[in-house]
Amino acid sequence: MTDPVPSPAAAASPAADRAAERAAAVLSRPVAINGLTVPNRIVMAPMTRKHSPGGVPGADVRAYYARRAAAGVGLIVTEGTYVGHESAGQSDSIPRFHGEEQLAGWAKVAEEVHAAGGTIVPQLWHIGMVRRAGEPPFPEAPAVGPSGIRPDGTEGAGRAMTRADLDAVIGAFAEAAAAAERTGFDGVELHGAHGYLIDQFLWAGTNRRTDAYGGDPVARTRFAAELVAAVRAAVSPRFPVLFRFSQWKTDGYDARLAETPQELEAVLAPLAAAGVDAFHASTRRYWTPEFAGSDLNLAGWTRKLTGLPTVTVGSVGLDGDFLRAFAGEGAPARGLDDLLDRLERDEFDLVAVGRALLQDPQWAAKVLAGRHTELQPYDAASLQTLH
Repeated sequence: MTDPVPSPAAAASPAADRAAERAAAVLSRPVAINGLTVPNRIVMAPMTRKHSPGGVPGADVRAYYARRAAAGVGLIVTEGTYVGHESAGQSDSIPRFHGEEQLAGWAKVAEEVHAAGGTIVPQLWHIGMVRRAGEPPFPEAPAVGPSGIRPDGTEGAGRAMTRADLDAVIGAFAEAAAAAERTGFDGVELHGAHGYLIDQFLWAGTNRRTDAYGGDPVARTRFAAELVAAVRAAVSPRFPVLFRFSQWKTDGYDARLAETPQELEAVLAPLAAAGVDAFHASTRRYWTPEFAGSDLNLAGWTRKLTGLPTVTVGSVGLDGDFLRAFAGEGAPARGLDDLLDRLERDEFDLVAVGRALLQDPQWAAKVLAGRHTELQPYDAASLQTLH
């Protein structure tokens, strides 16, 4: 794919030069997450690609991640990878973070990303009562969740987890985290967002339990906190543990864990106490205020409430044409100035980029060098293969 050539006028614009200098100055600052120093503020968001037959990441997956590290992405969060539990997920093309061949493949991914100058963490995942499109209906094991209820409110094709199930899943996450450190990764991210298993415990819509793992927000956080604590115990003290969470669900964009900052703090505080080093607050539009009376987004509130580093995400780098086609006229794009303003006032610490980095592997290099006129607009049709 050929990059568009910038016009001489655009390249010579004093305003463009100033914008480039500001972007480089703000985004190029390193940031520490526990024992890891991320070289800049740009994160590659986790995005499912389904290019790992048998759950094994191959040469194309290695090149895909290394290419973006070489272009200046400071921290790569891999696509979601199944932990070693029978109901974690059934797709044969989604990578797994267990098994000798699978872990050997991931070790090579980490090695190539490091050689390209980047840092990388795997996202550890159990889908719970969500079945992704195209996946078989769990022929090997039934789906499990806190109450046997899918995020869309339907029941069936699964069951509520027993104490033994809880222990097994927690153990699988801890084992995967230990494997990540052993195979050379820089940390781990736990997928607690979008209506998947950990989030199913956090959200009242799917957690109807009457035992110690259900009830008020603190009780609903117990499973996640125990899981975090087990992961923390399985790795060295300076090995970073990130936790991704969201208000919205795959089957419900209006769903909310918390209606007030106080309710959000009730969810986050036990996780921070259990050993989370940074939170990845997933939103659909990073500029959307999370609660009335404040311009802070979800990552901003998370940083304010916990004091921990946060990653913001949501439509960064997407143009207005894409957003209007995707979400209607009420979703105009925001330029980098707004993002940089928020970073400069420490609303959050890092910025995760999703679709824009899928389309343009050189996105980070272009932004850091002020080559904004060369950025490629997102086109979903061009992203059927890794590039």
